[in-house]
Amino acid sequence: MTAHLEMWGMTGASAIPLHGDRITLGSADSNDIAVPADRSLSRLHAVLERYPAGWCVRDLGSRNGTYVNGRRIWQEHVLADGDEIRAGASRFVLRSGRVPAGQVTEAGVAPPELTGRERDVLVQLCRPLLAGEMFTEPASSREIAAALVVTEAAVKQHLLRLYEKFGIAGDGERRRVRLANEAMARNAITRSDLR
Repeated sequence: MTAHLEMWGMTGASAIPLHGDRITLGSADSNDIAVPADRSLSRLHAVLERYPAGWCVRDLGSRNGTYVNGRRIWQEHVLADGDEIRAGASRFVLRSGRVPAGQVTEAGVAPPELTGRERDVLVQLCRPLLAGEMFTEPASSREIAAALVVTEAAVKQHLLRLYEKFGIAGDGERRRVRLANEAMARNAITRSDLR
């Protein structure tokens, strides 16, 4: 069978063939995949697009979001065979066939497990990046402490734990730069978190 979506509902799974290069999903009947019974699905919720290398999904500003393998997506997301897409209360699984041998991209290093306060410290550390200027320095311990209404000593303790969790060795102010770069590169913090 060609690429298709398994749509999971109350009665089990049904196969929806993926014909064409652009497939819309939503509750309105005008969508390629219309699910009018799902009241948590936006009228025009998401779009799947085929590229030469495979399928992608993008949320179209829906009210309840689109999730791939349990994680909410905020931009176009490349899909792999077997990925689960949740939109509203609807669940779909992509069945695209096999991935050619040697064509799998190695995954980057995942971010470490963070506490809520460590995440807050990272957001404040990286927030100056929104200024968009080249060679922007991350926030200082003093600036982070003021933004979070905590002591500088508390911020420094959180930073020490973050350096350890992200594997950043050495001393000096350059560690803050390396930590900010590592947090952004490993998607522990995204640009949307900084707004």
